[in-house]
Formats: sequence, C-alpha cells, structure tokens
Amino acid sequence: MTTKYLTGMLAKNDRSNLEERTTREHLFQLAYGALQWPWLLKSLYGGTQAEKIRLLDRLELGRDALPHLGSWKADTYFLNRIVDTIEEMKPAITVELGAGASSLVIAKALQQHGGGRLLSYDQHLPFVEKMEAWLAEHHLRADFEHAPLTQRDPRWPGLWYDLPEMPASIDLLIIDGPPWAVHPYCRGIAERLFPLIPPGGAIMLDDAARPGERYVARRWHRNWPNFDFIYEGEGVKGLLIGRRDKI
Repeated sequence: MTTKYLTGMLAKNDRSNLEERTTREHLFQLAYGALQWPWLLKSLYGGTQAEKIRLLDRLELGRDALPHLGSWKADTYFLNRIVDTIEEMKPAITVELGAGASSLVIAKALQQHGGGRLLSYDQHLPFVEKMEAWLAEHHLRADFEHAPLTQRDPRWPGLWYDLPEMPASIDLLIIDGPPWAVHPYCRGIAERLFPLIPPGGAIMLDDAARPGERYVARRWHRNWPNFDFIYEGEGVKGLLIGRRDKI
C-alpha cells in the first residue's frame, strides 16, 4: 500500500474504514501495538542500499526505480523471494493484496518469467490511481483496483477488502495488507481465497514475524492441511510461504 514516494513512519489510515471497527477491536489493536512495537519498528527497515541495488540489477531496472524502501514498504528480502517464486512457478495469475513497491517488482518479474497477469488491490484510492502510471514509466502494466475495507468475516476480527469477482484460479497470492492498524489478525481473512489456489499454487504472507501474523499462521496450519506452510526468518520482517499440495 505504498507508492514510489516517501512514506511516513506511521501507516496511512483510511478513517472511513477504521470508523467501522468495534470498540473492542480498537482497544485490542492499541493493546497489541504495545506488545508488538519491536516488530513494528523492524517493519520500517527496507534493507541496505547494496541489497536494493542487487535487486534492481537482477530485474534490469534503473537504480532510481525504487527510490524509497522501508517505512512500511516491502523489504529487499521479501521482494527477492517474490522474484525467486515467480521465476520458479511462472504463474499465469498473481493476486496481490496491498499495492506498492512490490507491484513494480512483481510486474517486472512476470515480464521476465512467463508474462503472467498481475491483479493488485489496495484500500487507498490515491495509491491505486498512481500505480498504473508508475508502472508505465518502466513499460510495465498490471490491473489495479480500489478495494475499500468494508467486508467482515465471522471467523476473523477486523475489516477486509471489498474485492470484485476473482479469477477462477490464483496461482500466486501475495498478502501484504491490510495494515496491522486495522486489526493485528485481519490478514487471516485472506484464507477465503485459498480455495481458488490450485495444487502447485502458493501464498506469500509478508511481516510473518509479527505476533499477529504468527497467530494467523498457526490457525492456517491447523485449518488448511492441504497447504505446506514454511516460515522463513532470514529477512527482518519474516515471511510465510504456503504451497498447496493437493485438493
């Protein structure tokens, strides 16, 4: 949910979305923020300049293509693992929840490895409006859509994207939203898209080191035995990769 432009230290909040939270959810989010502040500070780190340059060289992008990493943007470890996964899988359909720096990387990696389609969704309309033009600067394209946070799921707290009709099959699902400020567990609702992932398909959950995402991962492990989930802790923020091995 970040463009190429500088992002502030605090995650952007769409007040119209957050006003829909219950008092209990709001208090829980405040208490959880006090618990997970060390992980939130780590979320502001985007990787070293040398790591960013290696990533850009790998993608054959100019050195100024990603001028600002960190401050809630995806870090270089996560972005490199996205490229690794696309290179290996060559997905025909990739769905991204939370547009931004990762969108440029995904689109370029798809162009290099199979030419699949990227569908990207974000709750912040100004970001969505800028993304298509940003990618066009690098001769890339993707389908960006505004998805306000208005939906709920009885299995999870928090608000979720109002997504349009999804494709019949999703080869790669990249989950980098909604932000934790909505609710620390709200990314768990992404599991409603898991039935669209075919055997051999995969999900990637960013910020998997945070306590909220660790809780989400435990529930996914229990509820989705047809996925093989692996946690990668080499990056600063943590990454959870799940691969569907059977129907």
